[in-house]
Amino acid sequence: MTTNHHAAAATDAASAPVGIFDSGLGGLSVLRAVRAQLPNEALLYAADSAHAPYGPRDNAFIIERTLTVGEWLVSEGVKVLVVACNTATAGSIAVLRDQLPIPVIGVEPGIKPAALQSKTRVAGVLATQATLGSERFRQLLARHAADCQFICQPGHGLVDAIERCDIDSPEVIALLTRYIEPMLEAGADTLVLGCTHYPFLDAAIRRIAGDRLALVDTSVAIARQLERVLDTNGLHAPTFATPAALRLCSTNEGTHLRQLVSALLGLELPVERIVAKPCSPAPPRPPEAA
Repeated sequence: MTTNHHAAAATDAASAPVGIFDSGLGGLSVLRAVRAQLPNEALLYAADSAHAPYGPRDNAFIIERTLTVGEWLVSEGVKVLVVACNTATAGSIAVLRDQLPIPVIGVEPGIKPAALQSKTRVAGVLATQATLGSERFRQLLARHAADCQFICQPGHGLVDAIERCDIDSPEVIALLTRYIEPMLEAGADTLVLGCTHYPFLDAAIRRIAGDRLALVDTSVAIARQLERVLDTNGLHAPTFATPAALRLCSTNEGTHLRQLVSALLGLELPVERIVAKPCSPAPPRPPEAA
């Protein structure tokens, strides 16, 4: 009887969804990779869109929001949490791992693969100011940059544009050109997309750089790391004939999330409103540089 009970509990745990969290819509690039790598896993995507983007926020605010949504995801029964946001990972991953009772996977800019593949030994990094200014990022450079020069550029305005589903307007192209041209002039042959939103700008970046820049996007590596964590913890979902469930949730009305899931994943799904404890009043957002 006890053996059967344990077996049933293990099956229930394995059948639970994987939680994927982002400050907004950028984590859909990770969601796409996870669905391709692990098609049997049920997924619960949670966007804190009411407070996006996190880039200009201070660290205390980022920790509070990620913990709030992380605790909500745990209450919804997720078995693993993927923090599909570089800014949230840099600012709060240690707190999440300490406070939450499930495995937590973070993302980080692909400094190591960029340093390994750059032929010119010059690479660019496009990321939020919060990511570039974090101690976690500084340690990443110290460990993996080796003899490769990294040109670090805050992507002011890019997350806001993507959250508006604007990925190819003249304004976005102009902004990207201003960020990328100095990297090209310095001899960069590789560009690290240091924010999970930025893969949606792939086509726009190609319009500017052509094939002069190899783009490093870590979403596939994150999907593989998730697979390893599920293996280690015996949490792989059973194989079913029916497609695994995908549930979308947001702290705002979810219009843009629904639109982007339709455009990116070809899925027409409803978006549920997250009702989680309110955070303390948000600090004023500093204006982003144009």
